Order: sequence, then structure tokens, then C-alpha cells
Amino acid sequence: MEELTKTEERIMQVFWRLKKAFVKDVIEQLPDDPKPPYNTISSVVRLLEKKGYLGYKAYGKTHEYYPVVSKGEYRKLYIKKLLSGYFDNSPVSLLSYMVEEEKLTEEEINELKKLIDQLD
Repeated sequence: MEELTKTEERIMQVFWRLKKAFVKDVIEQLPDDPKPPYNTISSVVRLLEKKGYLGYKAYGKTHEYYPVVSKGEYRKLYIKKLLSGYFDNSPVSLLSYMVEEEKLTEEEINELKKLIDQLD
């Protein structure tokens, strides 16, 4: 699975949320003001389809697109890259970073403890 650009990832976030959509629906969901041109988003959607992230159903010349790769599948790829690139493939290093730098709340730390306890 190929990694997405920031723009492609933004568009995929819309598809993961909507489940299926036409290009015009995606544009409506983008917070940008002014909205990006239809052709620009259409080009990104076609790239996502070519990369295997989206499938489509044709209605004449119009296409309704839907995710072929789930958000969970992409998250796995993204986390693996994050671990290897920034944390030396160490989940402990990533977790330490999250606890120390992201200032987790006590509730979040307790949730992490529960998850770890469940592994025993």
C-alpha cells in the first residue's frame, strides 16, 4: 500500500467519514473557503482510485466513489512508518513520548494501564 500525500489523506478522511460520495459531495465537506476547483479534487480522487484506495460505481459519465482501503488499514501503515522513522521500531519509545510530551491526562494514562493489564 502506497503512502498518501497530505492532500490525498484529507480527501480520504472525507471518504472514510461519508462511506461513499461523488466529487461534488467531497468538495462540500472540505472546510476550505473558497472551495477548491472541481477539477482539482476530481484529479486527486482519480489518483486515489489509481493507487487502489478508492473504488467506484459508474452512473453514465458520473462516478460514485467509495473507500477500498479502510481507515484502520491505513492507520496500521502510518503507525508502522512512524515507529520505524521516529521511534526506532520501539512501541515503548512511542508510548514514552506520548506520556511525556503530549501531557496525557490521568484518565488517559489509566486507560493505557488497563490496556496493558489486559495483555497479561
